[in-house]
Parts: sequence; structure tokens; C-alpha cells
Amino acid sequence: MNGTNLFKIAFKALSNNKMRAFLTMLGIIIGVAAVITMIAIGQGAKKSIQDQISEMGSNIIMIHPGGERRGGVRLDASEMQTLKVADYEALRDESIFLTKVSPNVSASGQLISGNNNYPSSVNGVGIDYLDIRQLKLDEGEMFTEEDIRTSSKVCVIGTTIRDELFPDGSNPIGKIIRLNQVPLRVIGVLESKGYNSMGMDQDDIVIAPYTTVMKRLLAVTYLQGIFASAISEDMTEYATAEITEILNRQHKIGEGEASDFEIRSQKELSDMLNTTTNLLTTLLACIAGISLLVGGIGIMNIMYVSVTERTKEIGLRMSVGARGIDILAQFLIEAILISITGGILGILTGCTACAAVKYLANWPVYIQTWSAVLSFAVCTITGVFFGWYPAKKASELDPIDALRYE
Repeated sequence: MNGTNLFKIAFKALSNNKMRAFLTMLGIIIGVAAVITMIAIGQGAKKSIQDQISEMGSNIIMIHPGGERRGGVRLDASEMQTLKVADYEALRDESIFLTKVSPNVSASGQLISGNNNYPSSVNGVGIDYLDIRQLKLDEGEMFTEEDIRTSSKVCVIGTTIRDELFPDGSNPIGKIIRLNQVPLRVIGVLESKGYNSMGMDQDDIVIAPYTTVMKRLLAVTYLQGIFASAISEDMTEYATAEITEILNRQHKIGEGEASDFEIRSQKELSDMLNTTTNLLTTLLACIAGISLLVGGIGIMNIMYVSVTERTKEIGLRMSVGARGIDILAQFLIEAILISITGGILGILTGCTACAAVKYLANWPVYIQTWSAVLSFAVCTITGVFFGWYPAKKASELDPIDALRYE
């Protein structure tokens, strides 16, 4: 019996039981759709996090003072005074794997402008800070090296600060805002960046020359941190090693001794979040994959019923010359048709579900082509695997016993 006739017989058998065939496909459809949707949600979350980290600067390196123990008590890093302006200058002048370097000091308090006030902080930074954090000016200008040298009382503000301190919509450029009674003249406003992946408002920011914050607001001679950007994300590890070497030399820390500073990079954060989202995606895919397994069991169940119902038909076909391999192929083709059709409908359902999740729930969704291909391949293999055993049982029936079957 040729393959064309076998396909015709299998298709006719399924057509005679449309509802049963559809219900059998339903398990496959739900399984494939669930796998595609769950993976798309997981990958969407991963891509969203990566995009937001990229907006912050994926090659950012943050250097902070390291906590140390005094009298058996571990001090907070913010209380340490191990980072100096000389360390920033050494990194700026000596490093070959860093493109930009900026010191960082921060003073918190109540920002005041006229009758309006808002709790926030002023970050003292260098002129490279905008490039490191990938911030852009919307209006006005950035302070200069001359402003840093003279500790000028100027600042650049984010849109949240502008909206809170100047709610009437007036132009803040040239206006005075105060923090702890120290006046700062607004010379620029940053472009809005919205909230980051951790839910922090990136527009709630005021930046000023670091010398201004150190001398006029904090009266300190040390830095609370140093921000830097590596040549590229791939060079982050080399840059980190170079920073460690330079700062150890600056602080006269010998080999094997503990450093008095800590280095963190966005790459570490990105890798950690990617690991978490990958684990979540795998977990969701495994849960959804159970639906495929249930769908395969449904195929086996229906094929068993089909073999039982058509026992006489099998005996008749064998009596007129059909071989066992023909009977095996006939029922196997039926199982494959069910799984393939279910797989195609499952892909369409999965894509529709992803669109619904994206536009109705407003979740980030990213459909991966490999997830559709993989789920389709799995459902086809599932159909073959679970359809083979009932088909083999049918091919092994004795023709005489099959004809006598009631």
C-alpha cells in the first residue's frame, strides 16, 4: 500500500470523528501555546531588563569605599574615607581600559525654591558623569572644569525636580534652588529617562560640581564613590583588574592584603539578572511542557480507542493483503496528523496569546523563533512517540482474531 493511500485513509478516519480529533488536538494546542507564551514572557522580562541596564550604561563600573572592622564592629562603607580625589585623578590619568571617570559625593536634604520644596539629594560629580550614565541635556548647559576648579554654586536638574520645584511650568534656567541653605543656580535640565528596572526614578536627580558638594555642602575631603565606564562591556573585567591594581598602589596595599575599596559593575548586575530570568523562563517552560506531555497521553488514549473500535477493519485489511507495516503506518500517520495540526494551531494560539498579554496586561513580551520551532518539534515527536505504541499493537493483531472481534 503506497503512502498516498495511507494518508487518504488516515485523513478520512480523522474526518469521520472531527470532534474527537479536535479534542485530542486541544491538549497539543494548549501545550504548544503555553510553551511559546511562557518563554515569550520570560524573554520579554529579560530583554526589558537588558534594555534598561543598557540605558543606564552596561559598561559602568562603580567604586565604593570598603567597610572595615574597628574594635570587632564592621563599619558601614559610607563612613569610610578611603577614596580621595587623588585616586580619581590616578584612574583618570593612568587607566587604559577606562574611557570616562567621575568622582561622586552626595548630600541629602530638602530642596527649596520659593514656596516649593522637595526631599532629594545633590550629587557632586565630574563633567564625564553625563557620558557614563548616558544622560543628555534637554536645555541649558553642563558645568565646566572651571566651575569644578572654583567650586561654583551651579547645578543641573532632572525633570522630576523641575516639575516639583517649578510646578507653574516656568523655565528653571537661571533660577536659584537651595539645599541646606546653600544656593545653587540651575544652569541645565536633563532629558527624561523615566523609571529603571528597579523602580527608581532616574529623573529625581540634581548634579553639581563635586568640589562644590565636598566644600560647601559636606565639608569633607574624601569621596563617597567613583563612577567609571569601560571601553566596552567585554572589557569590564580587564578594567576592574586595572582599577584594583591602580588603587592598591595608591593606598599602598600589598599583595595578599584586603583592599579598602569595593568594585561593582553593571555587567555583574546584568549577569545576575540574566541568570535569574533564564531560570524563571526555564521553570515556566517546564511547567508549560507538562501540557505537551498531557496532550501526548491524550493522543495515546484516543489511538487506543481508535484501534479497539476498528479492530474488525484492521482484520479485514490484513485479510486482503495489508501488511503489519501498513497498519502501523496508517495509525502512526493519524497520530502525526493530529500532533502536526495541533502544533500549527498551537503556534497561532501562542502568538495570539502573546499579543493579548502585551496589549492587555502591558507586560514586556518577546517571542523567540526557536521557542515556536522547538515546541512544534516536541509536539511532533510526542505524537510519534505516543502514537507508535497503539499503532504497533494494531499491526500485531491476528487477522482471524480481529475479524471475530465483537
